Formats: sequence, C-alpha cells, structure tokens
Amino acid sequence: MRQALAGMLWSKQYFFYDTDRWLEEHGADPMQPSARQVRNREWFHMIGDHIFSMPDKWEYPWFAAWDLAFHTLALSTVDLDFAKEQLDLLLRQVYLHPSGQIPAYEWNFSDVNPPVQAFAAMFLYRMEQQLRQRTDLDFLKRVFGRLSANFGWWINRKDRFGRSLFEGGFLGLDNIGVFDRSAPLPTGGYLEQADGTAWVALFCQNMVDLAIELAAHDPTYEELAANYLLEFLFIARAMNAIGPQGMWDEEDGFYYDVPQLPDGSATRLKVRSMVGLLPLCAATVLSGR
Repeated sequence: MRQALAGMLWSKQYFFYDTDRWLEEHGADPMQPSARQVRNREWFHMIGDHIFSMPDKWEYPWFAAWDLAFHTLALSTVDLDFAKEQLDLLLRQVYLHPSGQIPAYEWNFSDVNPPVQAFAAMFLYRMEQQLRQRTDLDFLKRVFGRLSANFGWWINRKDRFGRSLFEGGFLGLDNIGVFDRSAPLPTGGYLEQADGTAWVALFCQNMVDLAIELAAHDPTYEELAANYLLEFLFIARAMNAIGPQGMWDEEDGFYYDVPQLPDGSATRLKVRSMVGLLPLCAATVLSGR
C-alpha cells in the first residue's frame, strides 16, 4: 500500500500547454474556416499551467481526464486537499470547454472519456466526512454546477436524435473494440454505444446522489434530483427496448452496440465484450441500493 501511494505521489508533474499559442505556431486560426485539420483547434481558450497527477511521468507525461478522477480516490487517503483540487481542476473555466466538455487528454482534448467525475466528487465528499468529521458543501456545490454543464454536453452532443441512447467514441476502452470507435463508421451512419449509454446512466445516478445530499441543506436542489432520476429512467427504458434497434438481446441476455446505418436500418453488433457488460454494472449499482 505504501509503495502504491508513493507511486501516486511521485507521479505529480507540472503541465504547461498554451493551446492558442500552439495553434498559432502550427498555422491554425481557430476562428477562421480551414480545410486543414489541426488537433485541439476548438480548445484555443485553454491554458494548462498546473501541477497534475499524471498516469506516468515518463510514458504518459500528460493528464487524462478519467484517469485523474480515479487518481483522486487513492490520493484522498494521503492528501485529501490535493485530491479535491485535482478533481476541481479540469472543471475550471480555463479547462472546461464552453460547451461543457471536459478535455480528455493532450493529443485530442475533444475525445471522449467516461464521465466518472461525479462519482469521484461524492467519494471525496464522504471521505472528508469520515476523516475530518465534517463536510465541504461549497466544494460539492461548485463541482455539481460544473458537472451539470458537462451533463448537458452529453445530452446535447452525444444523443444525436434525443433517443436517450448515446454515442461516445474512445471511452477508454480502445483495446476491446472491433474497430476504432473514435473514427467514422466505415459503413457511414453512426454507432449507439452500449457502454457510452451505460456511462451516462451512471452519471445520472451520481448526480442524483449529489443533488440529494445538497437538497438536505438547500431544497432548491430537490427538483434537480428528480430531473436526473427521470433522465436515468429514460435511458433505462431506451436501453432495454427489445427489437432490432434496441441494445438488449433477450435471447442472448446481453447488451450490444447498435450501428445506425445511412439507409435507416439498424442491427446489433453482436460481439461480446466489456462494452456489453457495463450496462449490467450500472443496473447492479442501482439495484444494490
């Protein structure tokens, strides 16, 4: 345990990245249309200038959004204040995109990572309650507001037709997909992802938890808790629809991605992997309460 925590503390590193200057040096004007594709051109507002907990100072000397959220869980046992600061960092205005997206990682801020920050926020809140016999409501309110913006980004950008079924892309599961899910489908159309939808379902559950905790001190959060619960029910209903456009296969007892093709047809991508297990995990979390 001491060696593991020492490794976490050792992986702190200063990260500097003036995105606007970097784009200028590469001849990209983010405010002008251009056929040339330059990575991170939509993130010209971002200036990284902070100490981060990196996955690895040598092989991965840059932050990764969902890695960082999980890092805070371990760091909270030895440096709770630093853990809270790290979770708060990517939600600040200088990092969070105006659309509400959290930057994923340096080589493509616009890629998509699983939305686990709300889970981490509640974990840190409870950890402080246990270790210090007090809570930090200001931290919880601040994070909740920013995560609401991120939740809006998922709803508005990744639920293409408002069906409560979500695309995602990479989602940290690059080693199990049958093709690159960050790239366009070779057939055209788009991919409704079982794991992407499950991550948003979990996000809803976590936001319900945060809103209920805040509502105990401020009743104005009660309606927000109800809204997130309703969104979770919409997702559960959509995911469990039976038929060619539904993710749940009654015969197999498993969830699958659903490619939506340009001609309007859809069929499940019947490949068993972690992608189909994540919705089961989300349902287990709910039923275990």
